[in-house]
Amino acid sequence: MAISRLFLLLAAAGALSGALGQQACNVAPAGSAQDLYYPGLFDGGQAPLTGGQNCSDPLAIQPNSEMPFWFGAASASYQVEGATTEGGRGPSIWDTFVKVPGHIFGNQTGDVAVDFYHRFLEDIQLMRALGIRNYRMSLSWPRLFPNGTGELNQAGVNFYNNVIDALIANCIEPQLTVFHWDLPQALEDEYGGWLSERIVPDFVNYAETAFSLFGDRVKIWTTINEPQTICENGYDNGVMAPGHCSNRTKCPEGNSTTEPHICARNILLAHSAAVPVFRQVVPDGKVSLNTNLAPFYMPLTNDPNDVNATNRLNAFRCGWFLDPLFTGDWTPERLQSLPAEVLPRWTPQESAQLKQGKPDYLAVNFYNGAYGYFDVNATNGLQANSTTNNSAGVPLPVADSPWLYIFPASFRAALTWAYNRYENLPVTVTENGVDVPNEDAMPLAESLCDTFRVDFFRQYLGNASLAKTQDGVDLQGYFAWSLMDNFEWPDGYSKRFGIVHVDYPTQNRYYKASALWLSNLFGLTTTKDATQTVMGVLDTESAATTRLSTPGTGPVSQMSGSP
Repeated sequence: MAISRLFLLLAAAGALSGALGQQACNVAPAGSAQDLYYPGLFDGGQAPLTGGQNCSDPLAIQPNSEMPFWFGAASASYQVEGATTEGGRGPSIWDTFVKVPGHIFGNQTGDVAVDFYHRFLEDIQLMRALGIRNYRMSLSWPRLFPNGTGELNQAGVNFYNNVIDALIANCIEPQLTVFHWDLPQALEDEYGGWLSERIVPDFVNYAETAFSLFGDRVKIWTTINEPQTICENGYDNGVMAPGHCSNRTKCPEGNSTTEPHICARNILLAHSAAVPVFRQVVPDGKVSLNTNLAPFYMPLTNDPNDVNATNRLNAFRCGWFLDPLFTGDWTPERLQSLPAEVLPRWTPQESAQLKQGKPDYLAVNFYNGAYGYFDVNATNGLQANSTTNNSAGVPLPVADSPWLYIFPASFRAALTWAYNRYENLPVTVTENGVDVPNEDAMPLAESLCDTFRVDFFRQYLGNASLAKTQDGVDLQGYFAWSLMDNFEWPDGYSKRFGIVHVDYPTQNRYYKASALWLSNLFGLTTTKDATQTVMGVLDTESAATTRLSTPGTGPVSQMSGSP
């Protein structure tokens, strides 16, 4: 059925405004969730992705198994909002970084992005039509505090209040990330941003303000997204803001040996100082730190030397920002391989503070995997190395991004590793997704037929399901990255991770086949254990022709209906 018919049917089902979990959201669907769901057998998850072109009925592509956790979609402020000089927003380090020629593909910027700042109401309707019940987004620090500290920008407060209220009114539960990389440029200019301990109280002030403003309605939070990416790409190789590295042909300043670890230290201190404040301000909420468990390594062979070497690699990399929050110190592998003049040591007082930042749940971002093996000549001090070829020399499949090696079994292993290592805390996958090879160069109709991405989700979700049902992981939820194509940092708009296609010149939105396939799952459960779904009326018979929104039927951003 057409989108407009779906909206009308939802409106007829009853008023949907009000807080999540209240009666207004327990709308009796026209058909049961099971009518929409095509249970299938998990196929092992390690076959290369097919990338087939059959889009006759994406809703009929079988999921791998029953998915015993809730689903949602995710985004981030700088990547989607645009309006970088509107509504009182101050500049961020990304606004500065993108203006330097050569930093970003095509010298593109996030000045407009996907214009969520102006289009959030229709984008929320787009989510609702897909049955999305959980949406992860981030706040822009310079939109709330244009100078990083000092006077609060009421226009920014109003914007986020409006977004949050609109999501809740449409039975979509918002989850908030306090910081997703857009540091106020004023703090970078004043004291060097994450390279100074002065950022800790400023971050706590910003976070406390956000908790106080929005914590009455938003109960699930993360403080900082992917600190590994901030510290490595911002201060080691310089490919992200603020663009520090030791290579003077590439970066005007920076020290790739020491600065990533100074950055890591201050991020951990900022997070752990903010967590006790959160628990005071939002006592009924949950808070975590988004950690990128990738690449996660699987042993190249069953040889004990390879197994042990792989364990060291995973502890060194994936335990970087989690171990200190549980033990008060870096991982033993990091302490053993990095001298004190490179890796800052903790005082007893700091160690105690770190453990106050222990998360309420594990917020896991995951994209890529690799193989680990024993290498006595490795230069990392771990006698361990990695490869993306298996023991027979066959490479892992790769996405459009050359770093994204597709390894579904490593996803299951990463979830199980984190759950077992960190006190069996509940797990939420806060990002997982893929960019289809050459998608940006495809004609629109071809790019909408993204069965490569559907295959990716089938295999990764199948492995996630096995982590829960067979490995005992308390996996509670999963966010697909991303809701829409958006600004992908150094790659600009050349890489597309969205389940919704964005035509950037017109800002029209088009559902991809992956969005329709995921709509089988989005509305089944929410974090508040809703027993009904607002998306129980999808018509699979006409899905391909009326909901793919090919050029012949018009973009979804031009379809309308009552909420």
